[in-house]
Amino acid sequence: MQHYGEAVKNFIETHATGLTVLLVTGARVIMACRDMTRAHIAADEIRQQSGNGNVVVRKLDLACLQSVRDLVKNVTENEKHLDILINNAGVMMCPKSQTEDGFEMQFGVNHLGPFLLTNCLLDMMKKSAPSRIVIVSSMAHEKGQINFEDINLDKDYQRKKSYCQSKLANVLFARELAKRLDGTGVTVYSLHPGVVRTELARHILPTLALWQRIIFHIIVTLAKSPREGAQTSIYCAVDEGLANTSGLYYSDCAPKVPAPQARDDTAAKKLWDVSASMVGLV
Repeated sequence: MQHYGEAVKNFIETHATGLTVLLVTGARVIMACRDMTRAHIAADEIRQQSGNGNVVVRKLDLACLQSVRDLVKNVTENEKHLDILINNAGVMMCPKSQTEDGFEMQFGVNHLGPFLLTNCLLDMMKKSAPSRIVIVSSMAHEKGQINFEDINLDKDYQRKKSYCQSKLANVLFARELAKRLDGTGVTVYSLHPGVVRTELARHILPTLALWQRIIFHIIVTLAKSPREGAQTSIYCAVDEGLANTSGLYYSDCAPKVPAPQARDDTAAKKLWDVSASMVGLV
């Protein structure tokens, strides 16, 4: 499956309920996935569940900026409008590796890929307003720090440190993006979906001692089901009560105050500028 968080499978597991709801209402849903074989299988299942055949699969590898640009070209040329964008794919605590463009994998897939994708679709979303951008982060942002002096962590790569940095980047991105989109009719939300029973944590198990694995399995048993884990993302995507709200962070379908470093507007602006330079937007 995918080397970054099995994003196709996890997206379907954690969002199938929401996708079905959208499709039942007549929405057209685009699934942007890396593993096209599994994506088409999942799309068929969703069509059957929803009774709506209007779900399409498009190729997207967030570890490759050209793949992001190719998807943007496909969407802008073939779709009339774009009402909701959910940035959900991710990788968690993988061994040190690089994206095709030479970025540290977790920062590249969790932040830089969605950053480029979102920015390239902004004109379309402004024309489609009111529209929404949902960025799936994590409570792990609370332990994160943006290492501007070594953004790819070449000098000191630690799996958890990298993951927390990328999840903090998600919240800061949403905060800065909301400011830039003020008055456009495009609103932005970041969120913690909860601890969900998916395979996102598959890179962690091999690093654990036996007693740690026992605790890990207990935590997994108590974790949210994929259906439960989808609720906050769907809430941010469609709840009418959030129509005039933007830039906030959510957990369990309610606004929550993120960590102090996630409310740092200077860092958010700096991260934006650094990210734009890395992905070639400036």
